[in-house]
Amino acid sequence: MTTLQQPAAVDRTARASLKRDRRSWTGWGFVGPFVAVFALVFLAPIAYSIYLSLFQDRLIGGNTFVGLDNYQQALQDDQFWSGVTRVGLFLAVQVPIMLGIALLVALALDSGRLYGKDFFRISIFLPYAVPAVVATLMWAFMYGTRFGLVGDINDTFGVSLPDPLSPDLVLASIGNIVTWEFVGYNMLIFYAALRVIPQSLYEAAEIDGAGQWRVITAIKLPAIRGALVIATIFSIIGSFQLFNEPSILKPLAPNAITTDYTPNYYTYTLSFNGQQHNYSATVAIVMGLITMVVAYVVQLRGMRKGA
Repeated sequence: MTTLQQPAAVDRTARASLKRDRRSWTGWGFVGPFVAVFALVFLAPIAYSIYLSLFQDRLIGGNTFVGLDNYQQALQDDQFWSGVTRVGLFLAVQVPIMLGIALLVALALDSGRLYGKDFFRISIFLPYAVPAVVATLMWAFMYGTRFGLVGDINDTFGVSLPDPLSPDLVLASIGNIVTWEFVGYNMLIFYAALRVIPQSLYEAAEIDGAGQWRVITAIKLPAIRGALVIATIFSIIGSFQLFNEPSILKPLAPNAITTDYTPNYYTYTLSFNGQQHNYSATVAIVMGLITMVVAYVVQLRGMRKGA
């Protein structure tokens, strides 16, 4: 009996092992296409950029391995850090204003006291559907003092409005464009989060006699904290990636917008105008690390209990 049972037990073990192997390969069959695309469009460019950043194209010797020399140069590059400081200022001022407006609009739509709610929701979201290039060109025309809306107002009323594309105001003008574009996007994030708050919380607040302000501060804002953090992180990343608006406005404001106005614009200039591909990759990697660190710190601070 023992001799007859052993082959049967071995056979069952083999079948179980074969099933496990099949399940394992089935899982990879589902995950494989994503892994392949992820490696091709995300990991491979990062790896190639790191590879480029370790070399320099020299007149004598050609493409030469230099280790971390490019990174040392980037950390001492005043042009790069001036761009980082500029987008840091942009981030500190524009992002709170944009998210504050988006939050107020979302709360107004969610209150149920706004007539024409659907119309206002789609109207505020509509600018996000306008391509960034088109939006920037549209606002550039309005900013013009010789041919645009500002110039027409000056001529019609005999006034002298400040030039929105002057060196002192161009960053605020760019912030206005970005705010106009993305208020609707962030509003939709906040509004969607508000709509899933359990109705029982509002009923309990009504029984306790809580007013609208108390409902907002005690129920709505804590409930959508995750959405607030996500929107903030997206906005931080977008601010550090600022490129379209300065590059399009530069022909209209050549004295205000320099080629190192933002880190992304500086990287573009190094690569396509200066042919410094290795150093351009280095600056891009350093800027990516800065963005990652800042976004991670904001995430930790925003999701911390009691924050």
